[in-house]
Amino acid sequence: MAKIKLENELFNRVKKFAEIAGYSSVEEFVTHVLEKELSSIDESESEEEVKKRLQGLGYLS
Repeated sequence: MAKIKLENELFNRVKKFAEIAGYSSVEEFVTHVLEKELSSIDESESEEEVKKRLQGLGYLS
């Protein structure tokens, strides 16, 4: 299992929403969100298409 670091403010927001949504942990919530987002990406898309999509969603600048 890999670990990621989140700024405290973001972690606290994620923790709050995880609790509201009934997840057993922040890790479970983050895993669900990432799996959901990644499932919307067509793996046949080029790297450039994926970057454009993620920029459009505000994930990349």
